Amino acid sequence: MFPHAQLALVDVTKRYGDNLVLDRVTFTVRPGEKLGVIGDNGSGKSTLLRIIAEVETPDNGELTIASPGGIGYLPQQLDLPEHDTVADAIDLALADLREIEQAMRDTEKTLTDGDQAAAEHYADLMARFEAREGWGADLRVDQALAALGLPDLDHDRPLGMLSGGERSRLMLAATLTARPALLLLDEPSNDLDDDAVTWLEAQLREWKGTVVAVTHDRAFLEAVTTTMLEIGDRKARRYGNGYSGYLIAKATERQQAQEAYDRWNAEVARQEGIVDHNADRMAAIPRKLPMANMSTGAFRARNRDHGAGSRIRVAKQQLERLKANPAPRPPEPLRFSPDLAVTGFTADAPALRLNGIRVGDRLNVEALSIARGERILITGPNGAGKTTLMRVLAGELEPEAGRTERNGAIGHLRQLAGPGSARESVLRAFAAGGIGTLEEHAENLDRLGLFTHDEFGKPVATLSVGQRRRLELARLVSRPVDVLLLDEPTNHLSPLLAEQLQEALVDYKGAVVLVSHDRRLRESFQGRRLRMEAGVIETIMAS
Repeated sequence: MFPHAQLALVDVTKRYGDNLVLDRVTFTVRPGEKLGVIGDNGSGKSTLLRIIAEVETPDNGELTIASPGGIGYLPQQLDLPEHDTVADAIDLALADLREIEQAMRDTEKTLTDGDQAAAEHYADLMARFEAREGWGADLRVDQALAALGLPDLDHDRPLGMLSGGERSRLMLAATLTARPALLLLDEPSNDLDDDAVTWLEAQLREWKGTVVAVTHDRAFLEAVTTTMLEIGDRKARRYGNGYSGYLIAKATERQQAQEAYDRWNAEVARQEGIVDHNADRMAAIPRKLPMANMSTGAFRARNRDHGAGSRIRVAKQQLERLKANPAPRPPEPLRFSPDLAVTGFTADAPALRLNGIRVGDRLNVEALSIARGERILITGPNGAGKTTLMRVLAGELEPEAGRTERNGAIGHLRQLAGPGSARESVLRAFAAGGIGTLEEHAENLDRLGLFTHDEFGKPVATLSVGQRRRLELARLVSRPVDVLLLDEPTNHLSPLLAEQLQEALVDYKGAVVLVSHDRRLRESFQGRRLRMEAGVIETIMAS
């Protein structure tokens, strides 16, 4: 029987200097669960995984791990000596199995008739070894390497001769082969092609132990996870029913937040109405009234005046309480501007057209025409020239030969670079080139919910890669453009924000040119598909 792992964190806190990363995080992972850990870049996901792997120690709190079937940990960044060989790396990942096997051999030498304790110890070692499929582990490493795109990898090859992606795939193959009861994976689908990821997902779905995986890969989350853990604001929140259950729960949360905000606004408006109505009544009552019918007329006027004043005081007190504790306004879903820029349009001309374009040995396009409102997905291996093509289409890279025509305003979401100078604040970088006052831009940025008010003044230089990505995305959705050039748009975005971006594209009316490895985004794409290889558009397929 496969030994189950027990995992629980109670009030775990972790800081680096003055930077509080995790604050009183509490959750439990049940045996056999497949837990997907998600959140923005820099939210503390990898730190959490290192704490669970006992690579780092929490500053406070209690960590309980019981995994008699071993722990396998694959960090996002591997620190392996370059002079070590592939065989050394495999031995490192299989160290638990090697130790159990050696203990079995040592126990065999001491077994004698009637030594019940030694026999029971040997039986326990054998059970543990067989539960983790120890026999034939080395053969399974090679089978896993082949499935991950590294067939016939020489075990004597120094690790320094492997690329970073090859090292990651090597350690992933060996870690899976070790069959630990608790498997900790940090971005396991990075550096894998579609076939390799599909193989990995099948392995993890059938995994007998517990899996904790940090990932931005939405298709991976959908295929593998049974439970989600969202890290945000230094806290952790658990969601059941896998990735689809998480999306449903987040939609419900947003609806509830909107209803609470609407109720708060309605109550503010009601109390303000009470103040205005009674102030009008008081203004309509004469200061001096003639005595009549035994002074009852004057008495009634004073009584109405007193009643209106009392209602005003109560309403103002209610308003003070409401405004002291406002319901937070939920961020608006991402939406590209419903209005196209329609600047410089020639009615019958395509949105973009390339003829005879050449950029060194990186790009060679004889002809490419993209109609207004058309959608194109560009695929191909790394280094195929996709980003170079996007830069030429955007007018950011001048080709050595050929002609480029652009018909309308271009919005380009770059794969690497972000907006703003290093010293510029988030708000000023967002507002740069836009129309309106700084206060109006602050309101627009606030509505998107991509940055808190405290972050508006932060220098762009201090932003994480994910925050820079959100800043560029905020600028893009706030300005009308006729053509969207999206180069790996979901990179460094949280899964929830990636979902919103995907939904926003559905209603956009302009032309879209998309480069993406995101399987969930590609699967939903409807339009023309181009495949590039070595700077050349090889195939054109209609969706």
